[in-house]
Amino acid sequence: MTTSGPGPAADENRLGEYLRARRALVSPEQAGLPGGRHRRVPGLRREEVALLAGISADYYLRLERGRDRNPSAQVLQALARVLHLDDVETAYLLGLAKPQRRDAARPRRRAERVPERLHHLLAALELPAFVEGRTFDVLASNPLAVALNPRLVPGENRLRSLLLDPGERAFHDDWERASADSVAAFRSTIGDDVTDARAVELVGELSLASGRFRTLWARHDVQRLEGGVATVHHPVVGPLRLNREKLPVGDVLLVVYYPDEHSDSAERLALLASSVAAGSRTSS
Repeated sequence: MTTSGPGPAADENRLGEYLRARRALVSPEQAGLPGGRHRRVPGLRREEVALLAGISADYYLRLERGRDRNPSAQVLQALARVLHLDDVETAYLLGLAKPQRRDAARPRRRAERVPERLHHLLAALELPAFVEGRTFDVLASNPLAVALNPRLVPGENRLRSLLLDPGERAFHDDWERASADSVAAFRSTIGDDVTDARAVELVGELSLASGRFRTLWARHDVQRLEGGVATVHHPVVGPLRLNREKLPVGDVLLVVYYPDEHSDSAERLALLASSVAAGSRTSS
């Protein structure tokens, strides 16, 4: 199992690692081939992928072993079809084959800052909301977000909390799905940038501390970073089904949770908001 992160050492053969990981996830039956009981590898064999993609087995072997790093777009599209990659995964595969710049003069990424207008917006919103950085660090949040989930405080990292904090398991209705989606979105976010020290640090920490992360990272799943629906269990107001929107603002994301109108979740969230407002009046 590979647990390598996005640093320079891990980038030596990222295309080959991705091909191997995805090949292991496609069954012979999915590819229209006979299965059999005595297969020694999970998923498809190298020669089967090559045959289905219309390339030689030797050439495919060179791709996996990093001996050829400049396949054509046509070859990559054929491999994407064989490996059952969706549009996001195909785009990621194509990106891995692009030459990587390694010059020392490459500018460093600027520190992530929350614009002042976002702080004002967080204070004005009557919904749980927080600001998230590129590697899922919480940069700012409003009191209702913290009341919803106490891990949504500046300085916390959403991926680390999700994988290492037992409270997250109890909070999410489907923690397995939430963790898989988050790791896939994280890999998609860091993309082909192999110089992000924060990403390298986080991958290294989680690789050591979380078996769940090691398993998911080895799959090389990628997924768009977008909103959706979160079903959670709040210890005070009970279950909540909340829509989640992720809105880019400059270099950061504004994340807002909101319920469907006139739903049970809307009533429960209003109750939580009332308790937050009451607590604010008491402390002032």
